[in-house]
Amino acid sequence: MGKYLLKGNYVGDGIAGLMRDGGTKRRAAAEGVVASFGGTLDSMYYAFGDTDLYAIVDMPSDASAAAASLLVNSSGAVSVTVTPLLTVDDVDEASGLSGSYSPPGS
Repeated sequence: MGKYLLKGNYVGDGIAGLMRDGGTKRRAAAEGVVASFGGTLDSMYYAFGDTDLYAIVDMPSDASAAAASLLVNSSGAVSVTVTPLLTVDDVDEASGLSGSYSPPGS
């Protein structure tokens, strides 16, 4: 399983629903959607600023993470972005790979 950072913003009726139902019910909904794609919700936090919530999830694949995001975004009540998170081992593996690149103008 891979880890993903979800960043979300409530929009329109989503804001009203959060105010009416509270954060606990929204956490349960997040756990449900993640579980429906075979994943688990590690943590979820609300925040001030340009992002309303942050969550860390374990998902079985990039496709399952994308599918969960598409499902939530299709509601129109929440706008979610998904960022795959790399482990230290992933970065070690990447740093050991080589390739070729020609920068613009070279």
